[in-house]
Amino acid sequence: MRVVVFGLSLSSSWGNGHATTYRALLRAFAERGHDVLFLERDQPWYAGHRDLTDPDWCRLRLYEGERGHEDFADEVRAADAVIVGSYVPDGRAVGQFVQRTAEGVTAFYDIDTPVTLSALARGECTYLDADLVAGYDVYLSFTGGPTLARIERRWGSPAARALFCTVDTDLYRPVPTRPRWDLSYIGTYSPDRQPTLQRLLLEPARRAPDLRFAVAGPLYPDTIHWPDNVERFDHVAPADHPAFYGASRYTLNVTRADMIAAGHSPSVRLFEAAACETPILSDRWEGLETFFRPGREILLPGDANEVVQILRDLPETRRRAIASGGAARIRDRHDARARAGQLEDDLMEAKARLTAGGAARAS
Repeated sequence: MRVVVFGLSLSSSWGNGHATTYRALLRAFAERGHDVLFLERDQPWYAGHRDLTDPDWCRLRLYEGERGHEDFADEVRAADAVIVGSYVPDGRAVGQFVQRTAEGVTAFYDIDTPVTLSALARGECTYLDADLVAGYDVYLSFTGGPTLARIERRWGSPAARALFCTVDTDLYRPVPTRPRWDLSYIGTYSPDRQPTLQRLLLEPARRAPDLRFAVAGPLYPDTIHWPDNVERFDHVAPADHPAFYGASRYTLNVTRADMIAAGHSPSVRLFEAAACETPILSDRWEGLETFFRPGREILLPGDANEVVQILRDLPETRRRAIASGGAARIRDRHDARARAGQLEDDLMEAKARLTAGGAARAS
């Protein structure tokens, strides 16, 4: 298949999880024999933080300005499928252009489904509207469960399919090293995540000054008081994630409020850490048990005391068993090659519906 993707960013992983998601998925998709063109609007805040400029598994092109996407009309028209991602700048204009230009399958890839649906309900989504939802042949969602039926019933999508985040297990793998931190966290600052970070990492750090912690990610305000035993990093490049996880006895997953409310919305950090065989402490949300078995492949502490107890008292044999169990689950069900196969199936299913619809109209 010839596939064109309009995405937020492939070139820069700074301050977003989209880049690592696209890299893992599209690399595996290209390995299946497909041709991929990724189109990204040139943005100043990514231009200075690019960590992938010339991938060998797809073509990456940057365009400028609000109408720069229209320069690729020939490629869009010739593609077997065109995918538009969430948070694409001027995404509504891009989507309208794609839907009136493409002759193959059109798909919306929502890496932010709960946030998107909340914004749609308020009439404030800058990259999608109800007409576009109904016009895309398939809606690929980071959220599964009941949300898929909601996308179809309320917003008129002809087909909503779960395409959860994933991880490239060729790149994310265990890095044997001496642990540097007892508990780490990777994540861009978000006000709705901060209370959980406070409860499950910063407060444990204050209660256990003999333990070591780390928080990596940009945009944290200067008003946050970091305990002396919390090491801060503004950014850890994807290539350095395995080593970061490898230096952590445990790592923390913190979920956005909209994703908790929707349920069935795993974070890419869950899969990355598990693939690196670092055991995960996580907040709780509906559907989590369909991805990892609590107590055997992931731990779900409720407060700071439970976190400190795990860090200090959990036997090393059990810590390693949880790490191994999580990694096995990723390799079995959630690596990039499995997701690429799902994407191929979803696009082919949409193509079959288009073909059948065209034949029905012709008859």
